[in-house]
Amino acid sequence: MNLHDASSLLSACLAVSLPTFGWVAAGALLNRVGWFPQPLNDWISRWSFNLGLPLMLFAGAAGVDFRHLSGTAYMAAGLLSTALVVAAAWLYSAWRGHPFAERGIFVQGAYRSNLAIVGVALCVSAYGDQGARLAALAIAVMTTFYNILAVIVLNLTLGGNASVWGAVTDIARNPLIIGIAAGVALSLSPFPVPAFVHASASSLSAFFLPVVLLCIGAAMRLDELRGSGALAWEACAWRLLVAPLLTVVLALALGVRGEALGVLFLLVATPAAASGYIMVAAARGNAALAANIVVLTTVLSVVTLTLGLFALAMFDLVGEFRS
Repeated sequence: MNLHDASSLLSACLAVSLPTFGWVAAGALLNRVGWFPQPLNDWISRWSFNLGLPLMLFAGAAGVDFRHLSGTAYMAAGLLSTALVVAAAWLYSAWRGHPFAERGIFVQGAYRSNLAIVGVALCVSAYGDQGARLAALAIAVMTTFYNILAVIVLNLTLGGNASVWGAVTDIARNPLIIGIAAGVALSLSPFPVPAFVHASASSLSAFFLPVVLLCIGAAMRLDELRGSGALAWEACAWRLLVAPLLTVVLALALGVRGEALGVLFLLVATPAAASGYIMVAAARGNAALAANIVVLTTVLSVVTLTLGLFALAMFDLVGEFRS
């Protein structure tokens, strides 16, 4: 590959990542100048999470022909790599001598990506409606696994009283999961999917994803980064470097290529999920540490994710991005 081709490919990768993280940066700036106060953020986030994103994921899932679905190895790779990251991060934390009460926070920060919001935004940016369709089922399966693992590791290290069954019931009430499940049910039903459902997928993505990304940026507290310790930086390295690398290696070993590999990478290479901070705070753990991990990974992921996508695209492993 010559310099011109590499430059064009890097530009294509930046066209995937910069719009997504640009909205996050815009939200942080609007909050900084006082134009996006927290009450407004809370109101928009609530409506987007409970209505806008579920509708978008419903439309994406409804567009998948699950009766003739093949090539789900990318989901198996996502689940297996998540389990591997959890086990490896736990052993690494024990070897490093992290305080036991903070080990679960470290492990959760290492494996738990923001796949349902930032991840799906990146998939749509890279592959359009096809990216949303590929991401929908993976999000449902991996979100369930993420939450069960979070309950286990936080209970082990913080002595919480949350149960795995409680996590499962919370997942069943999650509006995003309900939207995906309804889309899958419609796709599997004998009734044809209405044309307006297919047509609405793009318009819903174009409206609600930027709105939610603005809310993520407005909720960030960059001043908290000054107190970030070594453990937060180590969790950041695991979230943005180790976990995506292990996932890609395992996916390649399972024969995953093309758009499926691109979608899987974009889902697992995202920043730490804000819901991880919420769970730590509810368990009376070190919420400041969890918040620092979220902010650090959000700030740095624009670099690591773009370069990782560029490396995969150089070897023609992730298909062509939409123009």
